[in-house]
Amino acid sequence: MTYPLVKEIAGRLGVTLVPLRADEDGPVVESLRAVHRSAPLSALYLQPTLHNPTSVTVPAERRLRLARAVEDLGLPVVEDRIWSFLHRDPEPLPLAALAPRLVHLVDGLSKRVAPGLTAGFAVVPEDRVDAVAAAVRSGGWSAGAFALEAAVRWIGDGTVARLVAAKREQAARRQRLVREALEGFSVRADPHGYFAWWELPEPWRADGFTAAAAARGIAVTPGTAFRVDPKRTPDAVRLGLASAAEPELAGALRTLAVLAARGPRRPPADGQSSRPS
Repeated sequence: MTYPLVKEIAGRLGVTLVPLRADEDGPVVESLRAVHRSAPLSALYLQPTLHNPTSVTVPAERRLRLARAVEDLGLPVVEDRIWSFLHRDPEPLPLAALAPRLVHLVDGLSKRVAPGLTAGFAVVPEDRVDAVAAAVRSGGWSAGAFALEAAVRWIGDGTVARLVAAKREQAARRQRLVREALEGFSVRADPHGYFAWWELPEPWRADGFTAAAAARGIAVTPGTAFRVDPKRTPDAVRLGLASAAEPELAGALRTLAVLAARGPRRPPADGQSSRPS
């Protein structure tokens, strides 16, 4: 599974996405090597810290093995670190530090500060600087003067650091609400992340649960939005925790818990009323 916008960008560029097997520690190195042997890959896209949607953070040993694998294969990597600022434990080294000749690290301030601050940056191999700069210009992705001025000033005066600290505390509180409301369900989340991955109980299906939640005024994202392999449809939903006020979020989570426990309503049999007697 991967971030839906990556699927959209790949479609526009005519790039075919190839799924890799993953486990609780992230992408499986043997799967990467096997896929590359069967049909050579052009690049590898990863979110090694707080993967969206599963919240997985790849541990240090797995990162080292991935770095060795991409070096063996000569495979360029895009390392997306947009959510990494929320990680509070000592974070393993970025892949860019382990395989600097191949890894293109991308990050930005939209999650740290505000969506309107469209200032991002890339740390790329030295021999790729000109090519990446040309790609950014051709895509019209350059940040405006205000965004760049604000970014430089707020990084320098500590505003960004203060906002990051506040968002970490907020995310931790919201994750506690998830644990309280969805206790007993199969929910995967980082205690400091802004989202959670909920593997729904039988007989729920992701699209049906999403529709039932929407009927109650609650938006969740079905697992189908994240899938790369069309043959595999995860019966799971992603819960976004950042937008709603905390009392509203707590109420929505309780409503979803009741909905999940109740199960989908079956259509009435022919000739029977769907109204309660």
